[in-house]
Amino acid sequence: MGKIGIIGGSGLYSLEGLKIKEEKRIHTPFGDPSDAFFLGEMDGTEIIFLSRHGRGHRILPSEINYRANIYAFKVLGVEWIISVSAVGSLKEDIHPMDVVIPGQFFDRTKRRIDTFFGDGIVAHVGVADPVCPLLSNILFESAQKEGAKVHKGGTYVNIEGPSFSTRAESRVYRTFGFDVIGMTNITEAKLAREAEICYATMAMVTDYDVWKEEEVDIQGVLEYLRRNIEMAKKVITRAVKILPEQRDCSCSEALKDAIITSPELISQETKQKLKAIIGKYVK
Repeated sequence: MGKIGIIGGSGLYSLEGLKIKEEKRIHTPFGDPSDAFFLGEMDGTEIIFLSRHGRGHRILPSEINYRANIYAFKVLGVEWIISVSAVGSLKEDIHPMDVVIPGQFFDRTKRRIDTFFGDGIVAHVGVADPVCPLLSNILFESAQKEGAKVHKGGTYVNIEGPSFSTRAESRVYRTFGFDVIGMTNITEAKLAREAEICYATMAMVTDYDVWKEEEVDIQGVLEYLRRNIEMAKKVITRAVKILPEQRDCSCSEALKDAIITSPELISQETKQKLKAIIGKYVK
């Protein structure tokens, strides 16, 4: 089985049951990742854990080096990424403490680089369905079996942050039919697809955003977050046991026909820089 990457979001900075073998820092052509990677195993499965915001929660959503994070996972041999994120609910029937496995993202960010390409090489990767359906199904089924109130599908609107929405923004997002709101996942999903890594999100609901509440109460968010994280750990522990040994989804060949630059026009420097990403297709 390919290695499984876990990206821990707000509140999830470690994972019980993960027997750590090594703490490893990876330097990438795109800079340094958010933190060191914890390499270990859980019930015989190789797991690689990364804290998205760094231990101690030091990095803003817009400051995260998403390219370095995903590139490093690729170098380490990761084929699956389970992302855990705190989100606000935009729907009456999605309550704090619920789990959402979104099928779509809507990008409202402004200051993030969301591709490995450019500087003389062009690729257009399909992200019509930005999460891996196989991994999403496994997370959904695992959450059900752990007794979580879980919703499958729906749209995660990704705002820039770090401030929460204005009331006007929150209400507009509801009229668009979005389900949950967060600050991190769309960039990860796009980069994971370019890297041919299966990616899915476990969105842990902590609040109703400001469309329903007078303000997002950060103390209330932190309490729900603490309780949510315990469920996230249980779901991950179950999910990693039932992932298949071989991938048969389209994620594993996302770049197959996506690179449109003639190979002879790609510099050796760029080929070397992107070897982990394009080496299967461009020599």
